Amino acid sequence: MTSRRVFLGAATALSAGRVIGAADRIRLGIIGTGSRGQYLMKVANQVGGIQWVAVCDAWDVRRDQAAEIAGGSVASYGDYRRLLDRNDIDGVIVATFDHLHAQMTADACRAGKDVFVEKPMTSLPMQGHEVVRAARQNRRIVQVGTQQRSMAHFIEAKERFFDSGLIGRVTMVRTIWNGNRGYLTPVPPGMERKPEGLDWEACLGWLPKIPWDPKRYFNRFAYWDFSTGGQTGGLFVHMVDVVHWFLNIRRPLAAVALGGIYRYDDGRDTPDNINAILEYPEKLTVTFEATLTDLIPKGAADIVFLGSGGRLSIFRRGYEFLPAEQHANLGEIRAAGSPEASHVANWLECMRTRRRPNCDEVEGHYSAVACHLVNIAYREKRRALWQPEWDL
Repeated sequence: MTSRRVFLGAATALSAGRVIGAADRIRLGIIGTGSRGQYLMKVANQVGGIQWVAVCDAWDVRRDQAAEIAGGSVASYGDYRRLLDRNDIDGVIVATFDHLHAQMTADACRAGKDVFVEKPMTSLPMQGHEVVRAARQNRRIVQVGTQQRSMAHFIEAKERFFDSGLIGRVTMVRTIWNGNRGYLTPVPPGMERKPEGLDWEACLGWLPKIPWDPKRYFNRFAYWDFSTGGQTGGLFVHMVDVVHWFLNIRRPLAAVALGGIYRYDDGRDTPDNINAILEYPEKLTVTFEATLTDLIPKGAADIVFLGSGGRLSIFRRGYEFLPAEQHANLGEIRAAGSPEASHVANWLECMRTRRRPNCDEVEGHYSAVACHLVNIAYREKRRALWQPEWDL
């Protein structure tokens, strides 16, 4: 899809100029209404204070499903640009394939809409510049979907162990996410032939035109073009984003990565096993391990900060802090996990207050580019270095 650079000057001005009062319902649209998009719609409904105006997807079946979740009467589009043409929408959720995130987010900003975009924000390193420029020039609120930044136990852990200095000097962080079954999604029966109401060219967007491929459509993480390295852009982005946030860092120096397709030789081209190391100028290494072979859920995902003052193990289930000898009197400190709905709530609140959201477009850019650096190292089988042109 090519965007229209000159579309909707008047609509942009109207939408950008609306001040959303405390009692006003926020008018929303959504682009991409597959399983994740529909989930985010339900979360927004749970948060409340919203009104669905329009839904958009390349497949009419998913548009109809989204319309039911929206309730009432909503407009339905196959072309996202028609949704952005409307001047009665305050914000949009972008939950499409990875390679479409950046363009749609930038176009939405230029159309005067605030945006919640699923991670990763970009599929190529330089795409972040256009998104950041569009958000800044149009004074838009952009929230990137690394939801840990809004989860209560993550916020608590940052304040308790990092802001206080209790964890001490951190020189290594281990990240692990094994056995994610969503990366082995099979093609449903009968989908070998493209459905009549599915616009495959819209799914491809700016990618080269290829025949209908149900594997790409239903298991996008297995392919480089539809995802951002599979497990790196889909999983590691969540974890490296937490590392950046907790340690107040953004730019790795270099990356190395090894792995391959060791078990699922099913036509995929992203690795089903990968080990990566990022080196940061702050004298820190961050590792990433992911395999689709071990499908045991217990202990499958974790972020482990190794500090001179203790070790923090944290992810969505909660956290555990093991103090070093000098803090032994504290004993082990644990907390349970917290809901992820707060990330959508934070975006909606910021749409009213115009404050920066918990994971804005700048943070989304750097967390995505850390994954791009790993992908370059893996694909080119070398130590990949950070490039100055990637900096904002």
